[in-house]
Amino acid sequence: LLLLSPYRLTEGLKPLLLKASAPRVINVVSGGMYSQKLEVDALQMPDTSEYSGSVAYARQKRALMVLTQEWAKEWADTDIVVNAMHPGWADTPGVREALPRFRKITRRVLRSAAEGADTIVWLAVATEAHDASGELFLDREVRPAHLLKSTRETADERDQLLHLLREFRAPDSN
Repeated sequence: LLLLSPYRLTEGLKPLLLKASAPRVINVVSGGMYSQKLEVDALQMPDTSEYSGSVAYARQKRALMVLTQEWAKEWADTDIVVNAMHPGWADTPGVREALPRFRKITRRVLRSAAEGADTIVWLAVATEAHDASGELFLDREVRPAHLLKSTRETADERDQLLHLLREFRAPDSN
């Protein structure tokens, strides 16, 4: 759902985005994506003893970052701007429930919800974002999509992701 929902929603809204003035798509990713490589065959983790919710989450967010970049390329000849943003580590229910030890250690430096939301609100109106389609933002600045060589995907892996997602397009989509 962390990948398929934004994909279906955005693809469904594309006809309206094409008619809008200064249309924007802003995908919210996570710093967890820095720890994972795009693995199309492992986007849906089996519910086994080896299941890790944080790994599954990070894989979905890595795929959403790749999708952001691919939409930016595909829609370069339109006015649609596509960005991704990372809110930083914020004290959210997700962090409290999924990463209690992490929260206990970092509680004093975690961002508030408002601090985490700042960049997404800024991206919605910032003229600077128009010239940075496909980029990842944190604290209103472009950041690298990868921190480790081991998380870089190949062109073939990107194509596999797009092929998989297109199988989930609504029947009347282009």
